[in-house]
Amino acid sequence: MPTAVPTDRERAAVQAYLRLLHTVRAALDGPPDKPRPVAVPPAVLAEADRALADAGLAGNEGEFFRLLHGRRPRS
Repeated sequence: MPTAVPTDRERAAVQAYLRLLHTVRAALDGPPDKPRPVAVPPAVLAEADRALADAGLAGNEGEFFRLLHGRRPRS
């Protein structure tokens, strides 16, 4: 049964995913006439993979996205 309060490892996984997302967005958000990188830095991907595995969320997308949804700012 999932807990109402994410564990430190779950929070770390969500934060690593958000850093990955922001890195990809920053790489792709340049002017259309400028070249864009073809890959995300391996260290950013490795951090996200490691954090997901440490939190026991690797392969459990439903639970991970539930945690991610809980981190969304409320308006």
